Amino acid sequence: MIIIGAILLVIGLVAGIGILWTIGIILLVIGAVLWLLGTLGHAIGGRRHYW
Repeated sequence: MIIIGAILLVIGLVAGIGILWTIGIILLVIGAVLWLLGTLGHAIGGRRHYW
């Protein structure tokens, strides 16, 4: 999710499409939060590991 967010962010910046830039930021934030919770050992969606 972090990689997809970064790709959309770059495409949005290069092409000048604001909605892709916004979606890219949102996906980066969600991916970072899930990654952080997974590394701290919290269960996400009923699963111990997120992958």
